[in-house]
Amino acid sequence: MAPALTPSSPASLPVSPSSGGGPAAVLLFDIDGVIRDVGASYRRAIVETVHQFSGQRPDPAAIDALKAEGRWNNDWEASLELLRRGGLGQPGRRPLPAFEALVEVFNGFYFGGDPDGDPSAWRGFIGQEPLLVERPFFEVLSAAGVAWGFVSGAEPPSARFVLQARLGLADPPLIAMGDAPDKPDPTGLLRLARTLAGPLGPEAPPVAYLGDTVADVLTVQRARAQQPGQRFLSLAVAPPHLQQPGREAERCRYEAQLLAAGADAVIPATDRVAEHLPLAPRGSRLR
Repeated sequence: MAPALTPSSPASLPVSPSSGGGPAAVLLFDIDGVIRDVGASYRRAIVETVHQFSGQRPDPAAIDALKAEGRWNNDWEASLELLRRGGLGQPGRRPLPAFEALVEVFNGFYFGGDPDGDPSAWRGFIGQEPLLVERPFFEVLSAAGVAWGFVSGAEPPSARFVLQARLGLADPPLIAMGDAPDKPDPTGLLRLARTLAGPLGPEAPPVAYLGDTVADVLTVQRARAQQPGQRFLSLAVAPPHLQQPGREAERCRYEAQLLAAGADAVIPATDRVAEHLPLAPRGSRLR
């Protein structure tokens, strides 16, 4: 059962330094696979949605392979694509479901209630999401002069639930599904980076993005193309299901795909991100 939407106490936390000029760096996070483990929630909802319409359950490797293509950040669209590749919609086979019907089934598994309703009434897989960081992690970042926020393809109720109810972050800077085009379009990343850093360019602080998919890496690549004078850093982490014992070979292959897509570094865990973050002196003009 999902816990009630009750923020931790205290409920506020500064997202940028209060003194010493501008931030030393801007760090933006994906949420799924980076802030929370969605192996038993979003990914399970993909599996059960595909099964609902086709009778088949894709294995984790099939979902990983699809995500590695860099085009399927939206899990509704990923579910539909898995159905298509499984043969639905082909002559002599069942037709593909309408997208709206698929979304309804998916949300039934994931939320188990009205996504816009009271989270305490949710009975879906969202109640099975271990956190990968805790609130003090963000306090340490703020103390170091790092301005932070979130750019995620998660639905807004789901994103707010994990950030506000579970982590206790009051009104965190967030770009979620529907706020900007889906990744790897960099619109949302650039918008939030400007909000936290000010005008982007050679004199702005470095902007890093931590994600767990090829689409996340490509988002940074496209941001660089649109803002060539800005220093961007693409950081990546393998999703939690690949960090389990016995899956070292799969993890290595996945991390190699992230690096091949252009990640500047693959880190072992989200809470190690500060070790890879370039910090500019606050208030200085970068050269």
